[in-house]
Amino acid sequence: MQNPLTDEHPSAWRRFWERGDWWRAVVLVAVYYGVYQLLSLLVGAVFGEEGGIAEKGSGLDVLIYTALPIVLGCVVLLAFAASLGWLRELFGPQPVRGRRWMWIGIVVVLVINVSALLSVDAGAAGATLIGCWLLTGLFVGLAEELLTRGFVVNLMRKAGRGEIAVALVSSALFGALHAGNFFTTDQGLSTTALQVVYTFFFGFLMYLALRVTGRLIWPILLHASTDPSIFLFGAHPVSGNPLILVPTFSTYLVILTGAVLLIVFIVSERRQARRAATA
Repeated sequence: MQNPLTDEHPSAWRRFWERGDWWRAVVLVAVYYGVYQLLSLLVGAVFGEEGGIAEKGSGLDVLIYTALPIVLGCVVLLAFAASLGWLRELFGPQPVRGRRWMWIGIVVVLVINVSALLSVDAGAAGATLIGCWLLTGLFVGLAEELLTRGFVVNLMRKAGRGEIAVALVSSALFGALHAGNFFTTDQGLSTTALQVVYTFFFGFLMYLALRVTGRLIWPILLHASTDPSIFLFGAHPVSGNPLILVPTFSTYLVILTGAVLLIVFIVSERRQARRAATA
């Protein structure tokens, strides 16, 4: 029997996704978001409401209600990648590399994350909670980066889209994923709007990380260090530490850095395209 993932006549399923383009990326992200919400409801149905079997905010609470739906989502995404035969191209060396100035985005995110971790009251948080958040962060980074810097970027490139479009669409869809927090959490419209802007520019910095490092694993790990550090800092900040200013204003620092680097990126890509056209 022929293998539809390796022979010269792939299945209709694979042919559909191999064509790529932005609307397929939108479909994929929307379906994944729906699947993730269903998985969250399933976890709630099995284990009860948050704060039921585990104290709210505890390590076990984080593992069950935050990590578990994301872990299941990772399984779904990896199975989807395997069904297309894309695991190697998603996690292997990237075909489009970056330039040295793109390291600025990585440095800024690392400074924020390290400052946040150094500003956490470790005694108040406890080793168990810190460990559970760090583990959860790995799966957050894997799921969200595989979806947006993995699948979305790959789909855009397969359609022959330029890297400006690749960067903007992957960042916009990453931001759109967080717009749903307005309906699933108690945060207001203004907070959600700021979060969407922040995640758009954070997503763009992760795109730059993908470009300059050449492999998806690095934005995954960089993203994996972000959520735990920010959540732990927000719940258990230490007083009297001057580094506290960095994570306190991290949202605006990411937006400012992302906006400046986006302008540099667009100018750089257009200049490179003009050089290629006249070569």
